[in-house]
Amino acid sequence: MRQELRVNPRLYQAMDMLYMPMMDLQQHLKQELLANPFLELLEPEEEEAPEEKTAEQEKEKADKEDEVDWEEILLNGFEVGGTREQFEQQEYIEPVSVETRDLIDFLRDQLQLLHLSPRQRLLSEEFLGNIMEDGYLGSSLEEILGSVNQLVTTHFAENAEEDDEADGSREVPEAALYTLADVEEMLGIMQHLEPAGICARDLRECLLLQLVDQGDTTSLTYRLVSEAFADLIAHRWNDLARRFGVEPAKVQAAADELARFDPKPGLRHSGHGDGYIIPDLIVDKIDGRYHVFLNDTGMPRLRLSRSYQEVARDKKRMTPENREFIASKMNSANWMIQAIEQRRQTMLKVMNFIVDRQREFFEKGIEYLRPLTLREVAEVINMHESTVSRVTNEKFVQTPRGVLPLKFFFSSALATASGEDASARSIRAKLEKMVAEENTAKPLTDQQIVHLFQEQGIQIARRTVAKYRDQLGILPARMRKRV
Repeated sequence: MRQELRVNPRLYQAMDMLYMPMMDLQQHLKQELLANPFLELLEPEEEEAPEEKTAEQEKEKADKEDEVDWEEILLNGFEVGGTREQFEQQEYIEPVSVETRDLIDFLRDQLQLLHLSPRQRLLSEEFLGNIMEDGYLGSSLEEILGSVNQLVTTHFAENAEEDDEADGSREVPEAALYTLADVEEMLGIMQHLEPAGICARDLRECLLLQLVDQGDTTSLTYRLVSEAFADLIAHRWNDLARRFGVEPAKVQAAADELARFDPKPGLRHSGHGDGYIIPDLIVDKIDGRYHVFLNDTGMPRLRLSRSYQEVARDKKRMTPENREFIASKMNSANWMIQAIEQRRQTMLKVMNFIVDRQREFFEKGIEYLRPLTLREVAEVINMHESTVSRVTNEKFVQTPRGVLPLKFFFSSALATASGEDASARSIRAKLEKMVAEENTAKPLTDQQIVHLFQEQGIQIARRTVAKYRDQLGILPARMRKRV
């Protein structure tokens, strides 16, 4: 005798359904409709006048006379009442992928307009294969040289074998191999293509290419990038001012000119389409109260097929195999409908609790977001923490403050003087606001930000401020200073 814990496969499927976003769930239910004959779509019922209903019933009766006897087919096979092909005809629409053009296609089109030799075209293809999505060259010139010469060597060996001139081991003529000068020449050609800054090996070269493209090669901005890029990105304004013999304010103004250039020029021709989000839930304010709705209008409504239920009731005419099949599909259909309803109720419970807990956020903004954990929600709605995690994962909600992921409402807590905890997300929002309103001539240090939080009754460590500042992409005080 021993005890074992086993999870029913249907429980696994139920957990997966909780995890699925709306789009994935729609596809899953469509597949279930095709696989289980006991499931059918629930059409919206419309009220009809008695005369209309009678006419409709007569029409249905006439249509039923022409219908195939599906009961006979289910019990006795496809040979009864017609041919197998007659019942297996289904409408099928082959999915067609839509071609999208990316950065490489855009560059290749430009190369086609240039007068390049066959050797240059082969080398240009090697460059195209090493350009990353953001437009930078992902390999060194030496690596490109070794790769293209490997192609030449392989091609030469294959041709030698076909001509029976050698066994493939003959050395490649030195003239056939590319040199580093050939690769550098091709790099220059690639860097003259549009968009400006393409095929750069680092940010400095990318900015220089864009400055040259605009004919700006004598300005202080060009000299800062070309001659003192390390000091420029470190914001050493005074050092740069002394080096170039100008005022620190002019150095800052010249550095500000770089904001009009694109640090990742390849992304404007990225092949990725826009990512559209369909919210799973909707929070709307009606008559001063917040209401939660499921955005499931596009999701198939399922019910048990009435015709198949009638077939299932007549068990005398069924073989044991048919009874087993029908019982299995009937139970599966019942369970699927229950699982969908349970998913709906669970999502509504979780979101209703979030709305009650975060009411101040909906009313006043992110600075009033309260700390919340999965465990707190799980205890209130009497469910396991892992279930709440599945419900909130990859789900979005449409609110008066925008479309937000459910995970947005969960954050850790920091202690305050009043005894209430503050959300880490709201702390980051306050920090961002402090920096936005600071005196740029005397920017706030991390320690000064700690003191400002303490004045608001929020206890926070300096290292925590530094961590949140990094997460927000805010530079240290020394680098934010303006002269």
